[in-house]
Formats: sequence, C-alpha cells, structure tokens
Amino acid sequence: MGTVQRAFGKKGKLQESYIVRKVSYMNTGEIILFVFVLILALAAFIISILQFKQKGILFNNAYLYASKKERETMNKKPHYRQSAITFLFIGIVFSLLAIEIVFTTKWLFFLVMLTIISMIIYAIVSSIDIERKNK
Repeated sequence: MGTVQRAFGKKGKLQESYIVRKVSYMNTGEIILFVFVLILALAAFIISILQFKQKGILFNNAYLYASKKERETMNKKPHYRQSAITFLFIGIVFSLLAIEIVFTTKWLFFLVMLTIISMIIYAIVSSIDIERKNK
C-alpha cells in the first residue's frame, strides 16, 4: 500500500492521523499547558545554543557570584559549556513533558525523571571538574 493510499484510505477520503485524533480529545487546559511547555522547551534550546556559541549572559553560579575582578580573569569557556549542556537537558525535559501531555503515557514520566537525575549528576560532576582544573 502506497503512502498516498494510506493517507487517503481505500475510499479516497483523507484519514485523520493518530496525533490529530489525540489532540482533538484534549481539553482547552491541556492544550494551553502543552503550548506553554513547548514554549519553555524552545526557550531552553535557544539559550543552550547561545551558551554553546558563548554569546549573551553567562547563566552560571560561579560567574554570577564572582566579584568583578574575578570575572575579568575567569576562563568563561567551561562555564558556558556547562550552562549550555544544562539548558539542553532542560529543553529535553520540557519536550518530553509536552509529549507526555499529548499522549498521556505513564512510562514517559520515568524517562523525564531519568533525564533530570542525569542533569543533576552532570552539573555536580562538571562543577567539580571545572574547579579541579582551575586549581
């Protein structure tokens, strides 16, 4: 069966895809939540890209809490990288949550939790590694 025939069915009428049927069963609150979570995911991915390019504000505690004198001499590259990877994790978490809102699968929640735990472990290990290299 060809792709066109699968999309239009045997009688030539356009069939609704599974995603369209699933979204049509969502109530208004779920749709608003879905869009809001997708916007958060998009924002996190944009911040991640900017951090990878070392552009914009450096969202890192080591930099934010440093004095102005320390900021001038600080090697910002590892802090930008750490922030970029962390925001990438955050974007993945919000994307998975958006998918969970649409499909309401229970197993996806565990994938979200695994991603969050991985992000926390990465943040701790990379902070220790950055401090170790600075000394």
